[in-house]
Amino acid sequence: MMVVFNQYNQNMIVTLTLNPSIDLTLTTDRILYDRHNLILAEEEDAAGKGINAARVVHSYGGKVHAITTSGGHRGENFRRMLDNTGVEHTLIPVQGETRRNVAVTDQNGLTIKVDQVGKHLHPDEVHEIEEALVSKLPDAEWLLLTGSRPPGVPANFFARMIQLAIEHDVQTLLDSSEESLRLGITAHPNVTKPNRSEAEHLLGRRLLSQTQNTIAANEIRAMGSERVLLSLEDKGVIAAWEEGLIEAVPPSFETGCPVGAGDVLVATYTWAMTQGKSFVDALRWSVAAATTAVRKQGLQFASLDEIEPIRKQVQLRSL
Repeated sequence: MMVVFNQYNQNMIVTLTLNPSIDLTLTTDRILYDRHNLILAEEEDAAGKGINAARVVHSYGGKVHAITTSGGHRGENFRRMLDNTGVEHTLIPVQGETRRNVAVTDQNGLTIKVDQVGKHLHPDEVHEIEEALVSKLPDAEWLLLTGSRPPGVPANFFARMIQLAIEHDVQTLLDSSEESLRLGITAHPNVTKPNRSEAEHLLGRRLLSQTQNTIAANEIRAMGSERVLLSLEDKGVIAAWEEGLIEAVPPSFETGCPVGAGDVLVATYTWAMTQGKSFVDALRWSVAAATTAVRKQGLQFASLDEIEPIRKQVQLRSL
């Protein structure tokens, strides 16, 4: 049966991607070192965490606008790829060449990622990005601040964008790392979504047990985020919110390609919230969507009909 949702309102989700890329995903039967690895499939996409999230929301029929940059010959290819997705977007032209990332994944789920560092953004380019974002805030319900920060972008940039969003009564989700994450949390985003390694870097210690994970989620929330979604790969999510802690565990599944699963999680969470779902329901939907995405190859996203049966299998437990 087809899953259909009515538009809860006409406000949109805006995504910001400072460090976009063209992602090449190569699939092989098994990654073997010091041997030839035969490519079984390849896929090339306009990507970056916010771009991936926007594509997911668009695939659900949600209203979304992606803001990002493009530069050089590769940037022209990026623009054409993004145009072909049908996602409404604003592209800021920059001098630096759009980067290229490569992921090699095998059918057992082992993945090797090789990412280029983004090119330096000049102050006038950073200012133009900020102006483009501010122009969209009056129509936005959610702002997704995701991904890495290329050279030239101040470490507090995401924190300032969160403050601007708050001034426009726009809810924010922060999914970044290192200083952008640390400073962004102090601006009080509505949701922060670190993965385990990002949380370890933020807190300065390893997270080796479920107890340590739950303590970490609470500590990150205490830093200033209203809610925290600590993603733990195939173990699901530990969520810290105003009513306590919830563990969302997906059903067991055959490991596939994890590339983009975190982007699916944040996209589905914010989309579900715009549909009037409760926090708990949005959490269940997002974990189910990320689980379903991992089963696919490359940057392929599941439909709502594919996600629905997995959603029913996600186990929620108060901690």
